Amino acid sequence: MFQGGGTTPLVIRSSTARGTVTAPPSKSYTHRAMVLGALTRSKFALKSPLISDDTKATLEALQSIGAEVDVQQSYVRMRMEELKPAVGTVDARNSGTTMRLMTGVASLLDSPTTLTGDSSLVKRPMGALVDALTQLGASCAYIGQPGRPPLTIKGPIYKDRAQVKGEVSSQFISSLLIACTQKREATTLEVGGRMSSRPYIDITLEMLERFGAVVTETPSGFEIPGGQSLSRDTYAVPGDYSSAAFLLAAGTITGGRVTVRQLDEQSPQGDKAIVGLLARFGGAVSRTKHSVTASGGKLTGAMIDVRDTPDLFPILAVVGSLSDGKTVITGGENLRAKESDRIACTTRFLQDMGARILPTDDGCEIMGVPKLTGARVDTEGDHRILMAATVAALVSTTETVIEDDESYRISYPGFVRDLHQLGCRVEVRK
Repeated sequence: MFQGGGTTPLVIRSSTARGTVTAPPSKSYTHRAMVLGALTRSKFALKSPLISDDTKATLEALQSIGAEVDVQQSYVRMRMEELKPAVGTVDARNSGTTMRLMTGVASLLDSPTTLTGDSSLVKRPMGALVDALTQLGASCAYIGQPGRPPLTIKGPIYKDRAQVKGEVSSQFISSLLIACTQKREATTLEVGGRMSSRPYIDITLEMLERFGAVVTETPSGFEIPGGQSLSRDTYAVPGDYSSAAFLLAAGTITGGRVTVRQLDEQSPQGDKAIVGLLARFGGAVSRTKHSVTASGGKLTGAMIDVRDTPDLFPILAVVGSLSDGKTVITGGENLRAKESDRIACTTRFLQDMGARILPTDDGCEIMGVPKLTGARVDTEGDHRILMAATVAALVSTTETVIEDDESYRISYPGFVRDLHQLGCRVEVRK
């Protein structure tokens, strides 16, 4: 059943994407840099941050525990001399990263902090992170459903050992890594099972190192010295492969040619894999040290595992739907607990657009078709569903209507503007 989330629909018509745009700043790096910058307990300037609904939630959460924040168009200045008891409830809105990272930060306080979020976020799991923080000495009470926000947590954490499941969310491990550098005692963090979305943990490790922290990886997890002082005056946020993936896919499936600048070839971002994946489908993809260009080719199906790159699932399903032969996408078990059930939501909108796609427990199976048809798309308020459906609509024979002109602002506020710059016919219908 259609459940529109916006008041002014997006209308998309067949288009060819051509041109050059600059990648938006990385959401993942921006969240982490905001938290680490505040924990330097000194003046800190974040250059070229992503200012979106999600990152605003992180800034407001940090303000609630003592950070002074000055937001300008190209930078954010921060100062937090000490962690203070939270002023009111911390509202992470729709941001899972805010919820997870701030729960770890809140565990450093000897006063209770209550964290909540919107109707989507309170359905997302928190149990494994809270269990690990409890093992470290925090106390926690769930206000609603056990294992889900809202919750109240009180520290300070002080014990020297904890275990956490690695397969649920990389954000749990990132939160623990950051928090444990700031507790007095050293920590042995044991990670059970395979770490999902491992590249996001690598981003956290890279940034901790750049802020002067020491973390040692072991065969069973991590050793984290306690009482570490973070130090850095400025940090510049790199471009985001996760968002650029939609633009590069648009160039590939429309037979156009799209160049996205400010994409570092050496970045540890997992979604950098989009470059090789589009080439695997048959797209013509080339790159320099700081840009990627994608254009069309004869697309054929591919076998893809998204265990380390789950955010790419919706747009890869779009490309697979237009590739000759069979595409199988696997490894996405955690996609059912994102902002939406992304497996169900992606397969549903593509089926409505004429794709031959079936959901599986951890992904989907697709038989490609030459063209899609327009449809009315229910995004369930999920920004990545909106952007994937918009790109799919560029190769549809009739117009597509998306009753959600807002959710892309969660991660990519300039999405519609950049599509216009590439010559795509995307209209916000008043």
